[in-house]
Amino acid sequence: MLVQDRAAKPPKSQIRELPTHQQIRRFSEPKNLDFTSWVSENVSRIVIFFLFIVTVASFFFLYNTTDTASLLCFQSQSTQSLQPLTRPQIKWSSIQVLPDKTSPYASFLTEKWIVVSVTKYPTEELKGLVKIRGWQVLAVGNSMTPKDWSLKGAIFLSLDAQAELGYRVLDHLPYDSFVRKSVGYLFAIQHGAKKIYDADDRGEVIDGDLGKHFDVELVGEDAKQEPVLQYSHENPNRTVVNPYIHFGQRSVWPRGLPLENVGEINHEEYYTEVFGGKQFIQQGVSNGLPDVDSVFYFTRKTTLEPFDIRFDEHAPKVALPQGVMVPVNSFNTLYHSAAFWGLMLPVSVSSMASDVLRGDWGQRVLWELGGYVAVYPPTAHRFDRIEAYPFAEEKDLHVNVGRLIKFLLAWRSQKHSFFETILDLSFAMAEEGFWTEQDLKFTAAWLQDLITVGYQQPRLMSLELDRPRATIGHGDRKEFVPRKLPSVHLGVEETGTVSTEIGNLIRWRKNFGNVVLVMFCSGPVERTALEWRLLYGRVFKTVVILSSQKNSDLYVEEAKQDHIYKHLPKIFDRYSSAEGFLFVEDDTVLNYWNLLQADKTKIWTTDKVSKSWTSVKPTGKSDWFSTQAELVKRIVSTMPAHFQVNYKEAAKNSQDTLTVCSSEVFYVPKRLVTDFNDLVELVGDMDLHYKVAVPMFFMSMDSPQNFDPVLGSMVYKRKSSSFNSSLSLYSAQAPAVHPWSISSEQDFIKLVGQMAEGDPLLMELV
Repeated sequence: MLVQDRAAKPPKSQIRELPTHQQIRRFSEPKNLDFTSWVSENVSRIVIFFLFIVTVASFFFLYNTTDTASLLCFQSQSTQSLQPLTRPQIKWSSIQVLPDKTSPYASFLTEKWIVVSVTKYPTEELKGLVKIRGWQVLAVGNSMTPKDWSLKGAIFLSLDAQAELGYRVLDHLPYDSFVRKSVGYLFAIQHGAKKIYDADDRGEVIDGDLGKHFDVELVGEDAKQEPVLQYSHENPNRTVVNPYIHFGQRSVWPRGLPLENVGEINHEEYYTEVFGGKQFIQQGVSNGLPDVDSVFYFTRKTTLEPFDIRFDEHAPKVALPQGVMVPVNSFNTLYHSAAFWGLMLPVSVSSMASDVLRGDWGQRVLWELGGYVAVYPPTAHRFDRIEAYPFAEEKDLHVNVGRLIKFLLAWRSQKHSFFETILDLSFAMAEEGFWTEQDLKFTAAWLQDLITVGYQQPRLMSLELDRPRATIGHGDRKEFVPRKLPSVHLGVEETGTVSTEIGNLIRWRKNFGNVVLVMFCSGPVERTALEWRLLYGRVFKTVVILSSQKNSDLYVEEAKQDHIYKHLPKIFDRYSSAEGFLFVEDDTVLNYWNLLQADKTKIWTTDKVSKSWTSVKPTGKSDWFSTQAELVKRIVSTMPAHFQVNYKEAAKNSQDTLTVCSSEVFYVPKRLVTDFNDLVELVGDMDLHYKVAVPMFFMSMDSPQNFDPVLGSMVYKRKSSSFNSSLSLYSAQAPAVHPWSISSEQDFIKLVGQMAEGDPLLMELV
């Protein structure tokens, strides 16, 4: 989003003041107060004021009705129309190569560098990087780095040391950000770098050997002259892939993958091959805490236990063909000299988006050289320090990354030199609002600095994207079936190779992982509360247990069963992000595996179960039904029009009757939570029983024709006096079973034995 500077005010010396007698005269002559004359004299002011009001109204309309991406585009275009972008004009031949003459390392040269950003004192992982033979660690500081930072074996660039280097990019870099690594990249290139490993100070290189999986040498005797497996280019509509699937983790996705592509979890039907030697950008996979976005981090976390996700170290490296992209980060990536220009970290986007945008931008430019990105098996282990992943810092990522990829694939340049092509793309991205003019100027400074530190720009090659795609013959197809390794699915950890039972559990958890289960226990909670949580907590977001008596030790909340609906708004508010709320009493068993087809945007209730949902005609006397019917009439008469119309339409065939529902089980979708809360407020302090209130609420919120019929086939009998009769009642094919009595651990074990027919993994609980 572009930001304009306010126009500077003219100095006072340029403001001409009227003479005193003229100022007095302005007020001495009486004005004609006729309205028509006033309008004619002020017509220009009226028009300007009207345009101002329309502009403000349009802005607020866009702000409230469009998505973020649209608003960003609107703001970007508005700013650009007021202040058009200017493409930098650079005389490349006039830029001189200047050696380092100011730093203590002026005479130091080496080919292999590890560049890290440091904010705190040296970590154990960083101390391990220093020990890697043949590689020089360069630590780049910022304003948050301790003044006395030092580590034996590492070169440290403090802010003062950076300033003395005299690079052009210093004028554009923030003081408190890891993007100051750009200074470190230039320093390394100036001191002989041929390979730069872009690292994180909490990443530990596996076995202390970057050459174990990375192709550190692409030419010469030590280079691995072998074909590289490559994703198929046969599907022209595929523009981005999730590489974690190739390395055995189908449910994990990298930061920078468009969220609309997260659900694409099928492995490759087949691969192709490409000659090795041009994988100038090599993205390594990280075990432990891989590079994931905040959406994954928060939705897959149920405890404070750190992530320890493992990938297949035996899977082959895989390359990306032109036209297909992959997220590239700044945590575990090896750059060869032919791609050093692609190390520039954008400065005008949020910090967690900078390296991903760099990676997409860099991949597109890399195609102009005939190079490609390859992804490698686990090369590092990053430790999860259970630090919050700020979603706000990824806003540029989630809003724009999908659109950016489409733009990059369509973009073409007519420039004839490589650096002019890079500048051309950076200008186009600023025009489209992917970054601002600040990054356009930063790119110009970066490219000039590259020449200054001795980097020679590569030669352009013809773009394969513009050639007809070769048909992939049967002999060109290469097969590789990824392993399915233990993973994390909405907090459910797999404990071995994915089997049918585990797969089902994952499917149930994915479906109900954002649904809150609310259970009312009429039995002894000290004997059953933990068991219920064990049973249902594996599937639902959380299990809230209510009872007539509070038990803080077991996290059981107090609520009156007769007015249970009055307690629900508190739970709705507590879990405001939940997809829906499923209520069940402890005398009813949920067969959750039979609820998968239910629509979570609709009401679920037992309106199709005749013994549960009934109509009673009050006698007119002061019995319980007559009292409840009178309360319903009073409440309906105070309802807003939409509630009242819905209720009367639903009850028109049963006038003068009272609808009663036993309400042992029902579901409220998120979209109707506000309506439910409003109806609870209408009831207020009235003594309306929940068996009357719940059906009244549902008929007021929506038409019964729109209720999901999933509970219509539940097993429902009158109260059973014996537990043995309940055993014969149970059916694993029904969505729910009522009644079922649980009063002890032994009863729970018997129940699990019955439910194991539908969920065999339950037997692990007993």
